[in-house]
Amino acid sequence: MANTTIYEEDVLIKEQGFNDHFHDHHHGDKYQTNFIFHYVFSMDHKIIARQFLITGMIWAIIGAAMSVVFRMQLGFPEESLAWIKPFLGKWIEIDPTTGMGKLVPEFYYALVTMHGTIIVFFVLTAGLSGTFSNLLIPLQLGARDMASPFLNMLSYWFFFLAGIIMFYSLFLSTGPFSGGWVAYPPLSALPQASSGSGTGMTLWIMSLTFFVVSVLLGGINYITTVLNLRTKGMTLWRMPLTIWAFFVTAILGLLSFPVLASGFFMLIFDRSLGTSFFLSEIFIEGQALDRVGGSPILFQHLFWFLGHPEVYIIILPAMGLVSEVMSVHARKPIFGYRAMVYSIMAIGFLSFIVWAHHMFMSGVNPFLSNFFVVFTLIIAVPSAVKVFNWITTLYGGNLRLNTPMLFAIGFVSMFISGGLTGIFLGNSAIDIQLHDTYFVVAHFHIVMGVAAMFGMFAGIYHWYPKMYGRFMNETLGKIHFWGTIISAYAIFWPMHYIGMAGVPRRYFSFESFDAFKHFADLNKFITIFAIISFALQLVFVINFFYSIWYGKKMKTKNPWGANSLEWTTPIEPIHGNWPGNLPVVHRWPYDYSKDEREFIPQHIPLKEGEIGDH
Repeated sequence: MANTTIYEEDVLIKEQGFNDHFHDHHHGDKYQTNFIFHYVFSMDHKIIARQFLITGMIWAIIGAAMSVVFRMQLGFPEESLAWIKPFLGKWIEIDPTTGMGKLVPEFYYALVTMHGTIIVFFVLTAGLSGTFSNLLIPLQLGARDMASPFLNMLSYWFFFLAGIIMFYSLFLSTGPFSGGWVAYPPLSALPQASSGSGTGMTLWIMSLTFFVVSVLLGGINYITTVLNLRTKGMTLWRMPLTIWAFFVTAILGLLSFPVLASGFFMLIFDRSLGTSFFLSEIFIEGQALDRVGGSPILFQHLFWFLGHPEVYIIILPAMGLVSEVMSVHARKPIFGYRAMVYSIMAIGFLSFIVWAHHMFMSGVNPFLSNFFVVFTLIIAVPSAVKVFNWITTLYGGNLRLNTPMLFAIGFVSMFISGGLTGIFLGNSAIDIQLHDTYFVVAHFHIVMGVAAMFGMFAGIYHWYPKMYGRFMNETLGKIHFWGTIISAYAIFWPMHYIGMAGVPRRYFSFESFDAFKHFADLNKFITIFAIISFALQLVFVINFFYSIWYGKKMKTKNPWGANSLEWTTPIEPIHGNWPGNLPVVHRWPYDYSKDEREFIPQHIPLKEGEIGDH
């Protein structure tokens, strides 16, 4: 150790200590044999990744089922919904004369609110980032585990606790919170504002406060692991793009979620202690409340200061997964690696100075609006760089059009489609006409909902063998892809047109509006494809769980011929990831089709005279 620094000596000593413990004890370790500590209160990042994934999948089914119910109300308002009364109870009203079952209007708004909350936070934030940050950060960096396995375990259980509270709120006699997933005051700040603004809103705040704690614990762990636990030779510029995406995502979460928590605390004070952070000059049933001096616009600023980075907290991990999957299955180096990294950083920075483009209609000074318009359009530049680089990576590649690759290409398609409509909404003059119409619904569902889900699906199909040692069924996977991409465009593309016609979102019914009721057939069309899409996701769920036990077994460590380090671990996963010493990195992760070799993993030393990296 004569040529090493004190810090390097310390790292080497710790690593050798872990290796000695690993060799001596891992076969008899209670971690390997005790079911509770292995699968429930696990501190192994690979198990925690599965916990996040399966919990996120359960929430995805619940959230998607809610959307099917309210789409049926919009698409088939004349049809009876009595058949789902056993599931929804008093929220389906039965007409005693006709026997027709109708969705109670208040519950319609609760469904819309819960759908948005569940999908944005519990599925796309925790399910996507929690799963793949946990799975891949230690494996791709050559680390034994996260910096703090205990905090990692706590981050999942805080998420689980948040989910239990939110789930409980669905069964309240007064209903869950129904003021929209953005929770604008006064509906969220006054318990008497609506039936769902009482206990339902209290539980909503409690749930998301625990969720914020989960995000912060996870983010601290991810950042610390990336900065401190990279294996020898793994410089920042040798990290896969997945790790860069997870790293920047964790920083965004760490900086933005506490701002939302501050808004929640002020909401609690307004609701319970008589303060007026967000309330002023409120009348209920003709009576003036003694609340003056607050501003509901303040809550909008606090919410969207999280809300816009949140868009990228969701989409950046999907971008990282797609970059890796695309390079592996195109058998080509990712095009413009450094440009991709800098674009991730640029997106992360710019995401903090565009939040008020959600507030062009809330009385923001027009001069300030111009500032946010400019930066909203500028943030399209790094996104366009990424799209150009993905397309260039595909161009001339030896494409394997398997399920992971199809979902990666589908992600790019959705991201382009949804991103282009964002340019409309980012312009304040046009947004005034399109605000709160179905155009907005179409935009953010395509770019943030469907695109992010496609990135997640690409990651699940690609890394499933690493998680479970088996492959998912390829035929079912392709049915899932083609059915989902067709359904997604059939659902959301028509919404752009009805949005441009001025049809507002979150309306329970359009039958009494002469201006909108002629879109009834289009609403039927959208609803039919929403039901088809939901059925296809059940095909995915069946494929996922069936393949855990009966899928085709992985017979080699590296079935895809990938370069990153996770494919050097044993087929049967072990605590500590690698038996013996950690791998040493000699090159970047995208040496594909180089020197007449199809792929060269990162731990393979350079040949004499070979130029490393990129």
